[in-house]
Formats: sequence, C-alpha cells, structure tokens
Amino acid sequence: MAGCVFCGIVAGEVPAFRVVDSADGVAFLDTRPVFKGHVLVVPRTHLVTLADLPPESLAGYFGLVRQLTVAVESGLGAGGTFVAMNNKVSQSVPHLHTHVVPRTKGDGLRGFFWPRTRYADDAEATAYAERVRHALADSA
Repeated sequence: MAGCVFCGIVAGEVPAFRVVDSADGVAFLDTRPVFKGHVLVVPRTHLVTLADLPPESLAGYFGLVRQLTVAVESGLGAGGTFVAMNNKVSQSVPHLHTHVVPRTKGDGLRGFFWPRTRYADDAEATAYAERVRHALADSA
C-alpha cells in the first residue's frame, strides 16, 4: 500500500535491519526498541489488524513469530520475551505487526509504559539483527 512504511520495508524500498524475510512474513529491528534486539514481525501483504489476517495464514505467520521468540532469547541471551500486538489503538503504523521484545529479570519493564532506547549506530543495530538471524537459522 502506498505510503505504508512497513510495506516499503517488505518491498525493499525502505531500509531496515532485517532479521528474516520469508514467505510468511518479514522481521526487522524496531528503530525505537523497548530493549535492544526488539523485533517487529509483519505479514508480506498489507493488513491492518489481526482480524484481517486470513485464517490460512495464521499458522505460517504465528509460526514465524514463535521462531523469532526462540531466536531472540537464544541469540541475545535473553531470559525470555514479551510478545505483543496492538490493533488500531496505539498502532503507530497501520500495518499488522507483532513485537518480540527480549526480556531479562529486573529489566525495569512495568505494565505497558515502556521506556524507549536507540541503537548507538547502524553497526550496533546490524550486530543485533545478525545475532537473531543466526539464532533463527540455528533453530530451523
């Protein structure tokens, strides 16, 4: 869809720190992560909400989300993950996306009021994306 930043990322027209690009979806680092290694997973087609995801796509899309939770934990040495999705309200980009956020005990995340951080530079973001990408490949 014209003007959708996530569609631009899927099409390769908007730069992103990609973690995976598959038939079931594209995953890339959030540019304003809750914690470094925070990944966004989007379907390849423009859909706005979870209700728009065709039933036949559920297994593939959420299978990819599941794989990324494992990869984020193992690739980043995280104690766990927080997986979340907004539908319409608080959906900063109107394209279905799932957040996979690395967690560690005592990381300070409380409720839904999350502090945001930034990567020091593109090299640091690339390194985080590569770590998750390699862990994803190792789990396949």
